[in-house]
Amino acid sequence: MSKTDTGTTGAQEQDSLGEAGAQLSTAPREETVVGGPTLGVVGWIRWLWRQLTSMRVALLLLFLLSLGAIPGSLIPQTNVDEIKAQAFKDAHETLTPLYEKLQLFDVYSSVWFSAIYILLFVSLIGCIVPRTWQFVGQLRGRPPGAPGRLTRLPAYTTWRTEAEPEQVREAALGLLKGRRFRAHVVGNAVAAEKGYLRETGNLVFHIALIVMLVAFATGQLFKSEGGKLIVEGGGFANTLTQYDDFKSGSQFSTEDLEPFSFTLDKFTGTYEKNGPQRGTPRTFEAAVTYAEGTGPDKKAVIRVNEPLKVGESKVYLIAHGYAPVVTVRDGRGKVVMREAVPLLPIDNNITSTGAVKVMDGYRDKNGKKEQLGFQAFFVPTFAGAGKGSMFSQFPALDFPVMAVTGFHGDLRVNSGLPQNVYQLDKSKMTQFQDKDGNKLAQRLLPGETMTLPDGAGSITFEKDVKEWASFQISQQPGNGLALAGAIAAIAGLSGSLFIQRRRVWVRAVRGKDGVTVVEMAGLGRSESAKLPEELADLAVTLHTQAAPTAPEPAEEPAEAGEADK
Repeated sequence: MSKTDTGTTGAQEQDSLGEAGAQLSTAPREETVVGGPTLGVVGWIRWLWRQLTSMRVALLLLFLLSLGAIPGSLIPQTNVDEIKAQAFKDAHETLTPLYEKLQLFDVYSSVWFSAIYILLFVSLIGCIVPRTWQFVGQLRGRPPGAPGRLTRLPAYTTWRTEAEPEQVREAALGLLKGRRFRAHVVGNAVAAEKGYLRETGNLVFHIALIVMLVAFATGQLFKSEGGKLIVEGGGFANTLTQYDDFKSGSQFSTEDLEPFSFTLDKFTGTYEKNGPQRGTPRTFEAAVTYAEGTGPDKKAVIRVNEPLKVGESKVYLIAHGYAPVVTVRDGRGKVVMREAVPLLPIDNNITSTGAVKVMDGYRDKNGKKEQLGFQAFFVPTFAGAGKGSMFSQFPALDFPVMAVTGFHGDLRVNSGLPQNVYQLDKSKMTQFQDKDGNKLAQRLLPGETMTLPDGAGSITFEKDVKEWASFQISQQPGNGLALAGAIAAIAGLSGSLFIQRRRVWVRAVRGKDGVTVVEMAGLGRSESAKLPEELADLAVTLHTQAAPTAPEPAEEPAEAGEADK
């Protein structure tokens, strides 16, 4: 038995084999027209459609979509964190106008990103639909018959056997079907094909991309997402008025909000005390009590990347900070405010800033109604007087200190304009001054009080410092569909990469000397060292089981004259 490999294969070779080398793929053929008549309007439309629905353009659009998502990951997005986006704009005043024109603060809802997204959607559908019908046609058909000259195929072997041709073909048919080939007898040869799952995987991969695009669109249209900062002991009910900020898709209705509520019982945060990771959170969790609708109360713990799931809604733990409890009294000693005031962190050690606003109930020493405002600067771990700047040295509450400075006048909360609750509008406010005419400011330890001048009252930093947690409540209806699409895409891609579609032919004919000549050849969609190995294994099995090599014919005796020579 002998074996010969031609070593190369390609589109030109498959074309030269006629039907036997055709339709190993459902990829459309690219036609190049040289010269010819000028295209009309309809011709140009058809040409543009063919270009848009080509796999090359689909891959290009997919690459552009991935490229377009990069600024969405690097630049703060308004619909994700408006505070961070505004901080970025304030810190980059030169770039901000350009970024706003390019819609880089709203990448995923921008015109250009939507255009790429829609074109990719159309391209994939226009590419997949005809390929799917073509593949269905191939599944309903049978492998084509053997080409005239099997020696031209990349994997080939032949030998002679004394078995009858019909017996060889029958044995080859059984062998190939046993190896899960689709096989049948065509004329004097057995035609077999295997590896349809490669094209199935290819189609599944591209259909999965469409599923993920649909899931993304569904999520954008019907999603809801909002944030809420809650101090320990405080609660939240899932209604629109309870959110600090809220974003939703164009097709979302407030009636779609899940009916649930929860209370923040306690926030627990522990931090690495030594080494290069000093200050890194080790425990970061919020213990909550929640209820679904009018159902019973339940306990849960929310951690980073471990959200609370209520129906289709998820509650994520986003951030944490401190809320010092302060008491403000007027000049007569009456308590006009006593509450925990959440302050916003400005660094990893939770150095925090914020505002204390007394809007109602305060009167000055003359009984006149007025409003008070205090700027607060809080550090959970103070370095100590004379030991550097007023910044926290550690995120835990080891040595809390709060610096305050007071103002009186009009907070402009009734001006009709939106106002940041963590900042003071000092345009109508006057800062308190001490007896020497200096601006009044004082650093307070827990339990200490700053007395306002001229009998205006006082502010006390109570010994109780509560903690707050910030939550993101989101409802993403397309997440399950996106996950299914991603899993299907991975499975389809694996099949298209690791499964080879190939054809095998076994021809058995009687030779001129009456001995059966067996030829076996294989053709794959692409070059692979496995095809010759698989063909060799099939040939050895067929040779052993049903078609052993026939003995070579005896040489004829030489004539006497030739022998003497």
